[in-house]
Amino acid sequence: MLERAPPKDPPQTGLDTESRPVGFRGAGFAPRAGRYSGWIALALVLALWQLAGSAGWINPLFLPPPSAIALAIWKLAMSGALWQHVSVSVMRIGSGWIFGTAAGVLVGFAIGLSSIARGVGITFISALFPIPKIALLPLLILWLGIGEEPKVATIALGVFFSTAISVYSGVDAVPRNLIRMAQSFNVPFASIVRRVIWPGALPSILAGFRISASVALLLVVSAEMIGAQFGIGAFVLQAGNLMQTDQLLAGVVILSLFGLAVGKLINLLETRLLHWR
Repeated sequence: MLERAPPKDPPQTGLDTESRPVGFRGAGFAPRAGRYSGWIALALVLALWQLAGSAGWINPLFLPPPSAIALAIWKLAMSGALWQHVSVSVMRIGSGWIFGTAAGVLVGFAIGLSSIARGVGITFISALFPIPKIALLPLLILWLGIGEEPKVATIALGVFFSTAISVYSGVDAVPRNLIRMAQSFNVPFASIVRRVIWPGALPSILAGFRISASVALLLVVSAEMIGAQFGIGAFVLQAGNLMQTDQLLAGVVILSLFGLAVGKLINLLETRLLHWR
């Protein structure tokens, strides 16, 4: 009778798989911005820019060094012209952004929740959204007169379309299983909107706020360049016509600082309202 050969030992790979620890892999994709990396990169760019201007590598008429731009901002602040231009622009941006955002949120939720509103609203938004809103400024001046109303209306129109699109896109992105589960427990419609749809759409809505704030900034500069005596856009246009490039870039820096401030404000809103993510 043949005897069965004993089983062979498995080959030794040199790795003890049973005792080797495995790191936690479920942290999710959550990129974090460095606390100082952005400021360090900005400081390096400004230092190289200042070095190029001081060494004469760049003609200061075409690109003044950062020190000249900072001096121009200081002179504008001391003369009071800076605060006059900034306050007028902030008033126009704030008014137009509030009106446009309020209307965009209402229309966006209506499109996201109502079949009739979706059929009508998407058609109008698709037809009117591609039109440059600044091209409507002469028509708005004809309708509303010369004053603040056409500028605010231009900003509101630009903000409205961006907000409405982001809101109804956020409502569509809410998982339908959550809505069906709430309906199966006979949760009222208003409570479903407030407790299910609103939190689910909030990330997209806040992203739309970030975009609409940038749109408002672009439109206020364009509107002030066309028909305004005061404002950052009017100041930049006047400095460019007089070839005062240091003051022109001072206005650009002020616009950039305003954009940074708005972005920081929206970051704070996201941290407070989206703490559950």
